Formats: sequence, structure tokens, C-alpha cells
Amino acid sequence: MTNQRVRLFVTGRVQGVFFRQSLKAKSIQNNVFGWVKNLPDGRVECVLEGTGDNVSKLVKWAHVGPANSIVENVEIHDEEFNNEFSKFDVLY
Repeated sequence: MTNQRVRLFVTGRVQGVFFRQSLKAKSIQNNVFGWVKNLPDGRVECVLEGTGDNVSKLVKWAHVGPANSIVENVEIHDEEFNNEFSKFDVLY
């Protein structure tokens, strides 16, 4: 299996709707590691590492988000996989 790393910037109503905690739960379920945090401009940023299939599942989920979110855009940046993470963190 090919490993993948992506950085996402999610725009819309994505703060105050449990986006970060929901993404963490989905990441743990799919064996994806990295982190997620709120940005001062209202977006959410995250870095995801795992198998290509599992990372793709999370990217697809990020386009919808949790129940109370309204995702307007997901900016995706492919990065070099470097096996940097051993867990998934919510950063503050």
C-alpha cells in the first residue's frame, strides 16, 4: 500500500461545530495520524498521514464534516509522507 500525506484547509462554518473532535474520531477509526487545529481566520487546518485509501476517506469526509458544519471549500495540498506521527492530536 502506498502511504500519503496531505494538508487540508477547510473553509465554511467549521469552528464551534465539533469539526476537530469529529475528525479526530474518524482518523482513529481509519488509522490515520496527524493533527487538526482552528485558524484565526475561521478555517480549520489539518495534516493527515496514512495509507492512501484511508487518507482519501478522511478527505472525502472533510468535504461534508459533522452534522452542524457547512463546508464551503477544502483546499488540498499533497506533501511528502515522512511517517512523522504516531497518534492524532487536536491542537489549540
